[in-house]
Amino acid sequence: MLPDICRTSTFRMAASFAGSFALFTLLLFAFIYWQTTSVETARIDSALNRDAEALSRIPIASIIEELKVRLAADYHRGTFVGLFDAEGRPVVGNLDQLPANFPLDGHPHHFVIGKRHNADEIVTMISRRLENRQILLLGRSLDSLDNLRDSVIRALEEGVIPAVLLSLLVGLHLSRRAQRQIKSVHQSAERIMRGDLRERLPVQGNFDDFDRLATSVNHLLDEIERLVREVKNTTDNIAHDLRTPLTRVRSRLERARETAQSHAELQELVDRSIVGLDQTLRIITALLRISQIETGQRRAAFAPVNLATIIHEIAELYEPIAEEKGIQFLKHVEEEIVVWGDRDLLCEAVANIIDNAIKFTPNEGEINLSLKCSSGTPSICVSDTGPGIPEEEREAVIRRFYRSDKSRHIEGCGLGLSIVDAIIKLHGFELSMRQGQNNIGCICEILCIETYS
Repeated sequence: MLPDICRTSTFRMAASFAGSFALFTLLLFAFIYWQTTSVETARIDSALNRDAEALSRIPIASIIEELKVRLAADYHRGTFVGLFDAEGRPVVGNLDQLPANFPLDGHPHHFVIGKRHNADEIVTMISRRLENRQILLLGRSLDSLDNLRDSVIRALEEGVIPAVLLSLLVGLHLSRRAQRQIKSVHQSAERIMRGDLRERLPVQGNFDDFDRLATSVNHLLDEIERLVREVKNTTDNIAHDLRTPLTRVRSRLERARETAQSHAELQELVDRSIVGLDQTLRIITALLRISQIETGQRRAAFAPVNLATIIHEIAELYEPIAEEKGIQFLKHVEEEIVVWGDRDLLCEAVANIIDNAIKFTPNEGEINLSLKCSSGTPSICVSDTGPGIPEEEREAVIRRFYRSDKSRHIEGCGLGLSIVDAIIKLHGFELSMRQGQNNIGCICEILCIETYS
């Protein structure tokens, strides 16, 4: 269990933070120690230099008295003084002899001497040669710097080490918690892989990274479940819609084989069978068309498209068809609008909408095809005087193979608006449907959000 926790990214991150914190703290304390010792050493050297300079200017008798006073007041035994004659013999002070090889240059030097308890210590000393050839030595112990070093080390031991251990413990706790969350995610993923698409990743409600990731994955699973359900429904619809015409074709061919008495009768039955096969091929072609559009490969061929030209071409193509059915076909173009898209696909989308309008508009009805720009958004609008689309069915009609009860008697396979929807989504446009004026007919509008300039 512990090795698994130690291998988690959370624990490694906590260990990295703890190591970085420890290293930074060591460097900080080392810098503080170095700065403090440098400042303290400079202060001691400066004080010794001032004292030596001041003592060298007063009479010998006064120097001796001053040294005796200093020794009497040195309770911590950190002061070293000595006055030596020209031959190096001690006159007064707590130094028995001149330190060997000590430079008499008037500058502070660090020197190792032995105290009464025979423990060597480092002192900083300065010398002055007086007018009568006598030698004055002044020194100060550097024990305070050793005490500072011990304090720094003790602070590191008492502060940094517990902090690092605490960081590691927190890392262990967080890693164990993360491991439990990851384990629950793995369990949910295994159930999903076994086919339970209703399973979702657990969300703890902490709004942390795990929750945000789980929420995103759950949205993805929702979409996958919807697509799988849609594929299943589409498969069922395909099987149903293909089975009917294929069954009819089979029945007609069997009847032709068994009952046809003449070549003309046989030819009639075969022709009717071909019509059924054509209907099946149209369904398959439409499905392949939708699949091709939804892959987005056609975006590579996008170019500037003049919508006014499309409106004129569609009107020219469908106006005679509408007139044959006794439908008045009106066209209105406010201005020429250029969008970025696939010209053939946009023509197909508008044509499918017009085709539906002609199918459902009764004789003596009216269809209006217009291109306008409202509030800065260009749109292609198709309105008719047919039965319209109920509000509760407006989302359903763009699904594949959906056909309302009142339209089942009209020829079609229920894929026209599905193709339109795929084309509109490919272009980044929007398709809206609403009831016509006085609740008569339907108004289908393509909002061209992405234009070309």
